[in-house]
Amino acid sequence: MKSGLASGSKNQRRSLLVSALLLPLASVVACSPGNEGAQQSQQQTQPPQAVKVETITVSPERVQSVRELTGRARAFAEAEIRPQVTGLIQKRLFTEGQKVTAGEALYKIDPAEYQAEVQSAAASLEGAEANAAAARETAERFRRLSEINAVSRQDYDNAVAAAKQAEATIGINKAALQRARIDLERTTVRSPISGQIGRSTVTPGALVTANQSQSLARVLQLDPIYVDLTAPSSEVLRWKQEVASGNIMTANSGDETEIPVTIQLENGTTYPETGRLGFSEVNVDEAAGTVIVRAVVPNSDGLLLPGMFITASFSAGSYDGAYRVPQRAIQRTQRGEAYVYVIDDQNVAQEQPVTIRESRGTDWIISEGLTPGARVVVSGFQSLRAGTEVTVQASKPASQDVATRESSSTSE
Repeated sequence: MKSGLASGSKNQRRSLLVSALLLPLASVVACSPGNEGAQQSQQQTQPPQAVKVETITVSPERVQSVRELTGRARAFAEAEIRPQVTGLIQKRLFTEGQKVTAGEALYKIDPAEYQAEVQSAAASLEGAEANAAAARETAERFRRLSEINAVSRQDYDNAVAAAKQAEATIGINKAALQRARIDLERTTVRSPISGQIGRSTVTPGALVTANQSQSLARVLQLDPIYVDLTAPSSEVLRWKQEVASGNIMTANSGDETEIPVTIQLENGTTYPETGRLGFSEVNVDEAAGTVIVRAVVPNSDGLLLPGMFITASFSAGSYDGAYRVPQRAIQRTQRGEAYVYVIDDQNVAQEQPVTIRESRGTDWIISEGLTPGARVVVSGFQSLRAGTEVTVQASKPASQDVATRESSSTSE
């Protein structure tokens, strides 16, 4: 009985050992090249799945070439008020920060000394006129006497010269009186321009001198106001070359004064008034490589102040027959060349090189490479390659896609 049990347990152990040896062998057989090729053949028999993409249908249109530049607001006109005579300030005749007009009195300087000078010059003029009258009478008398040889010719000539000298003295005294009156008038310091006056640097009782370096106040004309924009010289050069070559069409034959300018304030809001492009600087800042482009902007409410940071945009012209394509649709080669995926009539993706002119919001402006009605892929690039069959999820016109993006950016 015991020998039977022992033989049975030996058989069981022998079976377990055989199974342990056969398991690795089975795995080796399964991973053999023959079986792997069979699996690959099964996979190759399955057709590849089409890639799901989203497209837009593009069409040519006239697209404005918009330039966006930053700069600072500058006063349209600026006058530093300085005294032209020396004296003590008697009165300040304005309120700081108020608007003043050209010729309006701002300060009163003590006029007593200058009134005395006017009186002295007037008296000197009267004396000169009296002397001139006497000299004329003497010359006339000597003329009559010289005709009867009662006086010598030399005495007559001397009398005539004395009369002319007396007349010249009158002219000198008249000029002195006029100068004294001008100085007296200048004791009232007036504004040379209309504008808004700032704070006063002096108070009544202060001594001021003629043409001193320190100004008494500043008057700024702020309506209209200048906006000086900074543009890279390379950008200005490219703009002019594209206009000259006809790539950008201008409606006003390059007349910059008729180009409207839209102003955006520091807080992101749009200024309600539209400005006009004034001029561009005739030289380039060598240190920064920039050119100043000046705009003239109405400022009737005084919202714009000198020194404010301003963002301005204006149209440099337009591209005829250009395409607006979302920036996410543009792909780049290893060399940085731009291309898009275009879906053909067999729903197969093809790479199409394109020429980008500039950006407009979230879009690129394409001038070359696309044809009317082309379906351009805008999403689904993960598994997309040239020659890949695709399934278009939602195809819509580019104009509708542009409107959607513009409305969403406006609401933000």
